[in-house]
Amino acid sequence: MERLNYPKLVQEILETHAKACCDQQTEVKLLFDTDRDRYQVVNIGWQELTRIFGCIIHVEIKEGKIWIERDGTEIGVANELVEAGVPKQDIVLAFKAPYKRKFTDFAAH
Repeated sequence: MERLNYPKLVQEILETHAKACCDQQTEVKLLFDTDRDRYQVVNIGWQELTRIFGCIIHVEIKEGKIWIERDGTEIGVANELVEAGVPKQDIVLAFKAPYKRKFTDFAAH
């Protein structure tokens, strides 16, 4: 069985989330650093007099595993990756404390 192209898969999932986010006062931007395998979806703009800048999703690929550093979605990027065929042992929920990761179904590191 051929291994999935993790960078391509992550980009596709993040692009779907960016398209689904719609706010007329702010922009949702994709930030892809393909040389270092770092991928983000950020919200940027203004709501009246308040500056908005926040990371919605941040994913990195390190040593063959997908590290989810931030996941501000309801469905969960990890769930989408599993549904797309990524084994749970290749996904690290990096937003969880290291000592808690062993209690999940996903990789600890």
